[in-house]
Amino acid sequence: MDCRVVVEAAIPVYDVTTPDEAIRIAISKTGEMLNPDLSYVEISMGSRTSPDGEELPPAFIAADEALVALELEMTVFNVEQEEHASRIARKEIGQRLENVPLKVLSVEPVEEGDETDEDATGEEESNEHGRNGADSETEDRSTDDSADDDLIPEFDDLVEDG
Repeated sequence: MDCRVVVEAAIPVYDVTTPDEAIRIAISKTGEMLNPDLSYVEISMGSRTSPDGEELPPAFIAADEALVALELEMTVFNVEQEEHASRIARKEIGQRLENVPLKVLSVEPVEEGDETDEDATGEEESNEHGRNGADSETEDRSTDDSADDDLIPEFDDLVEDG
């Protein structure tokens, strides 16, 4: 089963005066911390509401410092349960965002037909977690490399000729 996990992160930003400036800096800072290892994580503004239900900006500013709520969204492949997917997402994101509080907002199973451009994500995550998620990639390579077989000699041929 594949799951789409949304994690909320509280990103601290310093020397800012407006919420828009804080949000731009927080998104940039988060992108730098996640890339290149987690370039497939989608970063967006989080949403906050007051106890009365009033919509608030995602950045809270006090004394030229801000705490910005961001939502980080990623797909986790080859998991057995939604809880497992949330733990993997928190671990992967948390390793790159040190000292940043994280909270899992939602975990939704992804239907087979809903695949997007994140096929590489699943392979990377599957390999990191010891799963065999690269089978389809291996099959794709075997058909693509059939023309290259004549260009690259087999290992046994190199040993015999050498």
